[in-house]
Amino acid sequence: MRPANDTFLRALLKEKTEYTPIWLMRQAGRYLPEYRATRAEAGSFMDLAMNPHYACEVTLQPVERYPLDAAILFSDILTIPDAMGLGLSFQAGEGPKFEKAVRDEETVKSLFVPDPCGKLKYVTDAVVEIKKALNNRIPLIGFSGSPFTLACYMVEGGSSSSFQNVKKMMYQRPDLFHKILETNAQAVAAYLNAQIEAGVNAVMVFDTWGGSLAHRQYKEFSLAYMKKVVDGLIKEQDGERIPSIVFTKGSAPWVTDIASIGANAMGLDWTASLGEARKLVQDKVALQGNLDPSVLFADEKVIREQARAVIDDFGMVGNGGHVFNLGHGIDKTTPPENVQYLVDEVHNYSKKYHL
Repeated sequence: MRPANDTFLRALLKEKTEYTPIWLMRQAGRYLPEYRATRAEAGSFMDLAMNPHYACEVTLQPVERYPLDAAILFSDILTIPDAMGLGLSFQAGEGPKFEKAVRDEETVKSLFVPDPCGKLKYVTDAVVEIKKALNNRIPLIGFSGSPFTLACYMVEGGSSSSFQNVKKMMYQRPDLFHKILETNAQAVAAYLNAQIEAGVNAVMVFDTWGGSLAHRQYKEFSLAYMKKVVDGLIKEQDGERIPSIVFTKGSAPWVTDIASIGANAMGLDWTASLGEARKLVQDKVALQGNLDPSVLFADEKVIREQARAVIDDFGMVGNGGHVFNLGHGIDKTTPPENVQYLVDEVHNYSKKYHL
């Protein structure tokens, strides 16, 4: 049964809605004082993310504070490589680190598809608990990092600004890199399907680093493997369709290619025009986005103006679907009250485009 407020799901499926739904990437996070309190109680980020009770609490915090149209599972995109045994840890001020970097044939051959019912069970347990707490009020989004984005962290051993090791392997040993991506694609599909079976209403693939690739390499090493993930997803559960969203940061050069892989929706960052992208894809997919997160540092008047500009850019909904979001994750220093202005403006102003 669909949630009582299914506006988000209807928008993804390009069904009629009364207004443009909104949720925010990283909506459960450090900009909220209640998140910081829960994080301090948990003791560490990993203790927070791997405890279903804490994950449930943090997931619910933004949807209790704001009338958002969807909740998103609180987790981390690096759960899969951690379950592969690469030894994930988070160092203060340094971001994620892996004990083992994947840079040679032996390490590549040792990679495997983790059983979602094994080392990743804490994620599906969190989904079950969150669904119970939401009480079918709004949809819950499940997610994963893309095969390429996961590979970036796995090969580099953590965060990187240049992806030197990734690109060295990609160009010098494409055979090895393809093996990593193939394993990741199978793992991501299995992981998302486990989330669907646990109860999420939609799934999203985050390709944070795909936009760092050259044009041909993006299609070969990122998009092709996202297509494999989408192809392998459960499309219907308990009689309801399960929509999928793919998001590549910096995707503007590939919008028509992304629209062709079979996902229901495509996320866009703030460097793209929703209107122009919509013309290019001819409403083949719904679009999600794409306010610059920095707008939320402005005053109320500017926030409302910029929200209206994004909605105007998409235009009359007609045969399309629009889910309002930021062009990337909300910044940790965002004033919480500014999010309320944004949600209010999107809900109220967008109604005129849904007649």
